[in-house]
Formats: sequence, structure tokens, C-alpha cells
Amino acid sequence: MNDKTRYQIMKNRQFLMGYNLSDVGAEQTDQEQNLSPLPPVKKKQGWGTIVLPADFESLNLMTDIRAVFAQRESCRKYSPEPVSLLELSFLLWSAQGIRRTAGRASNPVTFRNVPSAGSRHPLETYLFLNNVEGLDRGIYHYLPEKHQLEVWENRSDYGEELTEALCGQSFAASAPVVFVLSALPYRTEWRYGLKSSKYILLDAGHACENLYLAGTAAGCGCCAVGAYDQDRIDELLGFMPGPSAEKTYECTVYIAAVGKLPQKNSKPD
Repeated sequence: MNDKTRYQIMKNRQFLMGYNLSDVGAEQTDQEQNLSPLPPVKKKQGWGTIVLPADFESLNLMTDIRAVFAQRESCRKYSPEPVSLLELSFLLWSAQGIRRTAGRASNPVTFRNVPSAGSRHPLETYLFLNNVEGLDRGIYHYLPEKHQLEVWENRSDYGEELTEALCGQSFAASAPVVFVLSALPYRTEWRYGLKSSKYILLDAGHACENLYLAGTAAGCGCCAVGAYDQDRIDELLGFMPGPSAEKTYECTVYIAAVGKLPQKNSKPD
């Protein structure tokens, strides 16, 4: 291991510790300076409005939590059966659904089905839908405040670009649903400053694990994807290229492929 690599590993490990950053406390956070935060959700910016069903009691869900844990695994093969709109709705609600909103109008706080440092909830959810019952193939954005979808990019010819952005992982790019979790870092930075990057990634892990567990309960398979081309996936979603200090900067932090579980063979292989 050369000195340059060793130094970078040390920096990465310092990041893992979070609180041990040497310059933490050198400047007050924006919250301490009484500056305005970002809203906890992005407002509608795309086309159309798709109201998601919420009658989850009609889903045939696995209710034995021990069985859900025992059967949770990464799945890279999916049934040709489409994911139903209700199943997709349940997965979105489980991973980023809002239970209630509190706080002042100038600084609303959302309480969701996943934990987040300081309830800052920096994540947004985008979907590449390839096989969902009742919805056209396309790129969508989740609006958790009203539990709706909007068409983010009105196009269906993204297959090759998405495969390249996922480093050639065609199983993921062609999955019935591709979840993309992005982060607006400033939502968390407003309160936690330089410690925020660690918290944001922890938040993404919480959301993806909920996606796994909800998918397992609903008969869907999920596979988290950490290997992707940052610039390509961000460009495909229309995010500002490269690192930026702008408060509205947004970037992809996690991806997951989801589809109906294939029928198991009745005969052993």
C-alpha cells in the first residue's frame, strides 16, 4: 500500500467516526445562526399527479416478523409478473412515507416510517418503472407529503443509459422497479454541519432496509446497488453535475432493484 492510498484510507476512516473531525465546531451551524432551512420535501416539479392507493389491509402481507427477517435476502431475478400499484405504494410508504408533520410553517418537521438524524430527512425517491401495473414505463418522483407520484422525465428510452449508469448491471436496470434514493445534503447540514455526510448515509441505510423488509412481506425481491456511475445517474435524473456548495445541491446516494419474486421450482434442481 503506497502512502497516497494509506492517507486516503485514513481520511475515509475519519469520516466513519463522524464526531472526530478536527474542525467540527469551528463555525456555528446554519441553525445556530438562525438561517432558514430547506423544506423537508421537494415540491411538485414534474408532470401529472398519480394518487397512490393506501388500502394496505387488502394486500396479502406476511405478518410473522420472524419469517420476514428469515426470508429477507438480496434477489437479482424477478418474475415477469408486474408489480401492482398497491404494492409499489406500500413500498414507497414503508421506505419514505410521512406519518405526520409538526413544527412551525417556516421549519416544518416530518415524522416518517424510517428514522433520520434530527428528523431532517434529506432523502428524495425517484423511480425507473419498467413493469408496474397501470403505469407507463418512465421516470417518476415520489411526493410523500400527499403520497403521490409525478412523472419526473417523460421518456421511456432510458434503458441503455440506466444500464451504463449502473455499471453494466442489467439485472438491476431491467428490474420492474428501480428505486433511486437521492440526498439534499443541506437539509441535514443546516443542523449538523460537517457531521452530516455520515448521518445522511445512515439515513439511506434505514430507508433501504425498510424497503427490503416491506418487499419481503409483500412477496417482492429487492437488491441494493452500491456500484453506480455517480455522474451518469445524476445526469439521467437532471441533477447538477459534480460537487457543489449550493444549498439545493442533490445527488444519488443509494439504488435498489425491486420486482416480484419468481415462482420457486416444484422440483429440485
